[in-house]
Amino acid sequence: MTTPDIRPLTPDLIADFLTLFGPDGACYGCWCTAYLLRPKERHSMTGDERRDVMLGRIRRGPPPGLLAYDGDAPVGWMQVGPRADVPEWNNPGRVSPPLADAPADDSGVWAITCFFFRRSHRGKGLTHPLLAAGIAFARSHGARLLEAAPMIRSKQPRSIPLCVGPAATFVKAGFQTVATVKEGRPLMRLVL
Repeated sequence: MTTPDIRPLTPDLIADFLTLFGPDGACYGCWCTAYLLRPKERHSMTGDERRDVMLGRIRRGPPPGLLAYDGDAPVGWMQVGPRADVPEWNNPGRVSPPLADAPADDSGVWAITCFFFRRSHRGKGLTHPLLAAGIAFARSHGARLLEAAPMIRSKQPRSIPLCVGPAATFVKAGFQTVATVKEGRPLMRLVL
C-alpha cells in the first residue's frame, strides 16, 4: 500500500466513517464511544444509539479523530483530541487517569485513545503513519502534550484490546512512559 491519505473526521466525511465502521460499529458495536460514555450508560444503549452519539460528536466538532484512506476507500481511524473530549479516559479507575501536571481540563493536553482498521488493512503498518499524522494534528491545534495508554503486548496479534495501539509504535514515535496504573498498559506521553 502507498502512503495513506489522512484527513480529520469532519461532518462531510461521515459517510466514509460509517463505511469504515460498517453496520456493526467496528468493535462489537462500540462506535468508538468507550471513552465518551460511562460504561453502564454505554452498555445500556443499542448499537444505533452509540452510533448516534458518535455522529453527534462529529457534527458538533472539532474533529474527534483522523481517517486514513487507501485511494478513495476509508481504511483506518484514530481517535485523537483534547482529554476533556473523552471524559471516561480521565476516570481514575481506568489505566489513563490524568497526572497533576496534565489535568483533564487543560486544553493543551491531548490523548490518542483508539485505532480501528479495515480487516484487509490490518497488520500492514498503518498505525505508524496514522500516529505521525495524529502528532502533527495535535501540534497544529495547540496541544503541548499528547498521551496514550497502549498495550505492551497482546495474547493475540489481532486482539480487540489492541485498539489502543501497540506500545512499541508509540516508543518509536518518541513517547515515553510517565506512569503505570496497570501492568502492560503504560501511560505514555510525547511533549510537543
